[in-house]
Amino acid sequence: MKIAFVGKGGSGKTTLSSLFIRHLAAAGAPVVAIDADINQHLGPALGLDESEAAALPTMGDRLPLIKDHLRGSNPRIASAETMIKTTPPGSGSRLVSIGEPDAIYDACARPVALEGGAVRLMVTGPFTEADLGVACYHSKTGAVELFLNHLVDGPDEYVVVDMTAGSDSFASGMFTRFDMTFLVAEPTRKGVSVYRQYKEYARDFGVTLKVVGNKVQGPDDVGFLREEVGDDLLVTVGHSDWVRAMEKGRPPRFGLLEDDNVRALEELRAAADATYGLRDWERYTRQMVHFHLRNARSWGNERTGADLAAQIDPDFVLGESVATPA
Repeated sequence: MKIAFVGKGGSGKTTLSSLFIRHLAAAGAPVVAIDADINQHLGPALGLDESEAAALPTMGDRLPLIKDHLRGSNPRIASAETMIKTTPPGSGSRLVSIGEPDAIYDACARPVALEGGAVRLMVTGPFTEADLGVACYHSKTGAVELFLNHLVDGPDEYVVVDMTAGSDSFASGMFTRFDMTFLVAEPTRKGVSVYRQYKEYARDFGVTLKVVGNKVQGPDDVGFLREEVGDDLLVTVGHSDWVRAMEKGRPPRFGLLEDDNVRALEELRAAADATYGLRDWERYTRQMVHFHLRNARSWGNERTGADLAAQIDPDFVLGESVATPA
């Protein structure tokens, strides 16, 4: 299952995504965790110290390797240089699974021990002032999008992505790559503003969106969120002594997390798992093609000097384990 955590800066999405990752790891589920935020905080939230987090290999710096690996023997892709962030897989492309070994994991992922198990952690890489131009910035998150485009995954295995704050993922099709999007919102007008952006833009793409109310202090906060987001409000989370200790770098054993928060994490997993029955691989593949053609026309053809529409394999549909004919 592919799961995104989104929200405005400071909403607590990284904290909640890290708790969810710990929850899955404690249950023994295979997990790939990806930090796709501008501010790279997921590693420390999962217990890495600053030096360990800084030493993680970055997907952005290994984009040529990622492209060349995923291209495989696909005859429609002449070279890795002609691949862009939206390039879809086709016959001959290499697909990536969650639990199996892969060259991308070897290059870009590192195991992080959590709750008696381990998750694979991947990071886009830290963003500097020079990265904030459109081309450079999206080349880093583009590595995540390519990975997701070529990922085959099934039930009870998880990719959890801590997304960049706000609505930046709308710059490409990455917001459509997930089975479930959890939008973390504080009970304030600013807190629900990103929800409105997501809800409006994602409406036509079948994106499953649920709101996680964070920093909730009482019934008035719950009532405000319910009034603003309606039935999209899934759970609310309040103060946590466990989280406060984690933020100080001294997290207790995860089994000591407060019961209310454990129940909230269980509801998140149940909601994500329930989307499995809604999967439509043909629609998923069709959306990849839609955004690829849009990016090709707007900038990709000019930048690569190639007709990127020719990369589309009309007989290919991404499936749960293998490519299947349309």
